[in-house]
Amino acid sequence: MFALIINYSFKKGDTVAGRVSGKDIVGKIVISEESGRKFGIVGDVNFITESGELMNLVLEEPTKVAQENNLSQDDDGRLLIPFSAVKAVGEFVVISEKEVS
Repeated sequence: MFALIINYSFKKGDTVAGRVSGKDIVGKIVISEESGRKFGIVGDVNFITESGELMNLVLEEPTKVAQENNLSQDDDGRLLIPFSAVKAVGEFVVISEKEVS
């Protein structure tokens, strides 16, 4: 058995697993916990449909820093940040840079 991972563009009020609202992530600036460097803006989120588990943040407008970090890419060439690297969501999405490199 396999799990299907899809891209989903959140609309206001949508949730994943009832814990994270798309409006809390999509459109936020992604910054490094260690250096404060900007990686880009969250454009979409990949998740497993069966469980709602978040897998990746899909970057839009990636910065040079993001492009130099050898991040995974989706089929459209967009850079991905594993959700496991997300440390906090507030005014920014804070990631652990060492967990994505």
